[in-house]
Amino acid sequence: MRINCFLILFLTVFLSANAQVTQLKAFEIDSTDGDFKIIKIKDVKLKYLTRSAKLTDPRTVLNRVKPLSLWYNRFRPTSFWEKVNQFGLNISEVSFVNWNAGGDNSITALAKVKFSRNYKFRYLNWKNEANLSYGLNAQEGRKLRKTDDQIKLATTLSYRKDTITNWYYSVKATFNTQFSNGYTYPDRENPISRFMAPGYLFVGLGKSYIADNNKFNLYISPVTMKSTFVMDDTLSQQGAFGVDEGENTFMEMGFQITNSWETEIMKNVMMDHSLSLYTDYLRSFGNIDVDWELNLNLKVNQYLNANIGTHVIFDDDIKFDEETAEDGTILNPGIARIQFKQLLGVGLLYNF
Repeated sequence: MRINCFLILFLTVFLSANAQVTQLKAFEIDSTDGDFKIIKIKDVKLKYLTRSAKLTDPRTVLNRVKPLSLWYNRFRPTSFWEKVNQFGLNISEVSFVNWNAGGDNSITALAKVKFSRNYKFRYLNWKNEANLSYGLNAQEGRKLRKTDDQIKLATTLSYRKDTITNWYYSVKATFNTQFSNGYTYPDRENPISRFMAPGYLFVGLGKSYIADNNKFNLYISPVTMKSTFVMDDTLSQQGAFGVDEGENTFMEMGFQITNSWETEIMKNVMMDHSLSLYTDYLRSFGNIDVDWELNLNLKVNQYLNANIGTHVIFDDDIKFDEETAEDGTILNPGIARIQFKQLLGVGLLYNF
């Protein structure tokens, strides 16, 4: 029994020493001669494929690649600025050829530009606007005449104590003037107004009610300074626009209420309303200066629109029917009257 055990142990050791184990060669030395050798990895085929195995070819075939047909918008961080760049041009023209009823050829052009930059985030609201307009009329047999001339700049900085209320503490400044000389046609020798003659600057402190969509704004200011500028010597010598004779500026302190509202009253019909009321504390308290503008914008398509607008102004410092003697003595200082302007036009509207 012991002999059999020793025999079995001897045979096992002997066979283990002389046995040749065949190992799986995953790497094969390339036959390239040189100092270095390149090793290639053999393709190892799986006998049993797992469910997660991907049999697609990772190499891209260039002749099967198609250009990208849908461009995706890149990510843009949220901006708290809202901007408006708008240009409008209304043109009306009348032309006659052998017209039995008669008439004169004429063409009228009115250009408007509007820029707006509004910032709103949590407690702060900052609104900036610039409205510029200029219009001309050319009629056969007479020179060019101005039909519209306006420069309006406004900025309002508002702050509220929490994010729930719509009432803000506000500081507001507005400036109004015109581009070129104004005349009482057909008199072109004596201008009745010029650039910065007049010019109006309003600066005030108060409270504002601003809707969440910024389309409605009510501003109440118990402390507003109104500055009137007449930078033309001839007009200032006449005491035009309320300044003392020979002076270029006139200051007032008073109470001001402004309101602006923009809404869609029906499909493709937008209403834009702007109202300013001002009364002076010292000179003529209770005598209210009115500046009211109302516009209806009818949208035809992306670029065509029609506009119907009215503008009403009453300023006690602007006098009409003034009478003066030959020596310059004022016989009749004149009276203040309601100024009214109506506009109807169809033209182009471009946002950029």
